[in-house]
Amino acid sequence: MPERLGLLLLLLIAWVSMSIPAEAEQLLGRASVIDGDTIEIAARRIRLNGVDAPESWQVCQDSARKPYRCGKEAAFALDDFLAKSRPTRCQARNTDRYRRVVADCVRADGTSVNSWMVRQGWAVDWVRYSKGAFRADQIAAESAHAGIWRGTFELPCEARASRSKRKAAC
Repeated sequence: MPERLGLLLLLLIAWVSMSIPAEAEQLLGRASVIDGDTIEIAARRIRLNGVDAPESWQVCQDSARKPYRCGKEAAFALDDFLAKSRPTRCQARNTDRYRRVVADCVRADGTSVNSWMVRQGWAVDWVRYSKGAFRADQIAAESAHAGIWRGTFELPCEARASRSKRKAAC
């Protein structure tokens, strides 16, 4: 009888945890960088909400028209930024089609990761999802010729579409 009660309790806990919406989930821990807009905390992939960074394979051009791996530079910049103030806390907003948590993240010092990536020029304000939340950050990055704004680049959503030979849905 106690075994059945324990099993019933375990099933109840599992059911309750599965019914909690992603929006209520908060993730806290040491973040590993996957790319410029995706991190991982405790084996959970997290897509930064409202921003779009160059893909790791993406190449941009600097002001002298010299190509550089802007996607890799964005990921390295994010990794350096997160390493300076741990842990990272992410507030889930929903999940995407790849089953990643889409979240707003902050470092231990309270600095918004999403905003910082755009302000430093390593991501763009993805208005389709942000509703313009990072517009001022993007204007600041463009004005300072920071990150990808130091030369020319293809929007990440357009680069992905071009690579997969489909129409961009930015």
